[in-house]
Amino acid sequence: MSTTTLETAGGVKVVKPTVASHIRDYIGRIRGGDLGALPAVLGLVILVLIFGSARSDTFFSAGNFANLFNQAAGVTMIAMGLIFVLLLGEIDLSAGFAAGVCGAVMAILLTEKGYSEPVALAAALGSGVVIGLLLGFLVSKVGIPSFVVTLAAFLAFQGVLLNILGEGKNISIPDGFIKSLNKDSLSVTWSWVLAIAAVVIFALVQFMRYRGRAKRNLVNEPIGIILLRVGGLAALILISTAILTQERAINPVIASLKGVPIAAPVIGGFLVLWTFVLSRTSYGRHVYAVGGNAEASRRAGIPVDRIRISVFVIGSFMAAVGGVMLVSRAGSVDPNTGGSSTLLYAVGAAVIGGTSLFGGKGKIIHAVIGGAVIAVIDNGMFLMDFSSGTRYMFTGVILLIAAGVDALARRRAAATGNR
Repeated sequence: MSTTTLETAGGVKVVKPTVASHIRDYIGRIRGGDLGALPAVLGLVILVLIFGSARSDTFFSAGNFANLFNQAAGVTMIAMGLIFVLLLGEIDLSAGFAAGVCGAVMAILLTEKGYSEPVALAAALGSGVVIGLLLGFLVSKVGIPSFVVTLAAFLAFQGVLLNILGEGKNISIPDGFIKSLNKDSLSVTWSWVLAIAAVVIFALVQFMRYRGRAKRNLVNEPIGIILLRVGGLAALILISTAILTQERAINPVIASLKGVPIAAPVIGGFLVLWTFVLSRTSYGRHVYAVGGNAEASRRAGIPVDRIRISVFVIGSFMAAVGGVMLVSRAGSVDPNTGGSSTLLYAVGAAVIGGTSLFGGKGKIIHAVIGGAVIAVIDNGMFLMDFSSGTRYMFTGVILLIAAGVDALARRRAAATGNR
């Protein structure tokens, strides 16, 4: 059996884990209640196998695979923002209609006011920031519970959306960059360029981190684990790109349809950005600290109120991004944009992916994994001709199971001292 070894570097003993010891530590963390995204990943694999077996001719087609990215984009963006809020043990029930309001602002400026796309897009994102500042101020400075504040905002933003659009009014956005964000695809050439660049950059980051820790005589991951991680991501990205660059148009003679959906690199870009913020900045450490124990964080000198306001700003900003993606996919905005199941799916995506409702535990990748689970459920059950009611019921059960797993994992972690 392989064991952890000791090396001497410059007279300092450095623990050098082996692959076997690293795997044992990971299994130990799982047994201690630190499940992370493992349940969501396993659930995603099972769902893909079930729907793929039932509808192998359509579910595994390149066209349906591409459609999953477009289907999940809006909800995933909103879920990314909600993770910041959930990390503090707060909630934002207004994110769905906030997305709709920001999307409506963009559509009105584009069509009725005649502004350019950059100005309309900036106004939509700026509206999200203003909404977040208002919500964060009411929660942190006034002291109103986030549930009450955002429930009131949920009702208010629904009314705002009705007033600025009019009862039943639908505004179609013109063809252009915004409309292409969640409808069109990259060229085959650019699809491969971005795929290869993503793999190379990820590999460089991993190996530079390994080298940096080795130079400082810090405990490092086994090189075998790093190679496995890089190889796994490379396989996922390159295989996905190979599938998405196949012809998926019904009649390619009239119009060809190939390439990675533009929504995919948009999701990937925000995933990298917010993961860096949470894992590599002092701000990210402060967010986790406040979510773990707000009073201890305050005594340690962390500006708790500012952290609270900031997470609502990020949450509403990402709701605005989600609104842009929702409007782009629909090609229009109406009083139902951001309503219906949008908020429930976004919260479900964050929780199903592995983010705790109790605060202090979560990663941005959880929104992507959870968004994929939601999209696969909705897409697969639609292909199997299940009714909307059945799809909602099934998604609700999955969300309840995820929340139950989180509660049990926290209880297990407390019992084993890994809280």
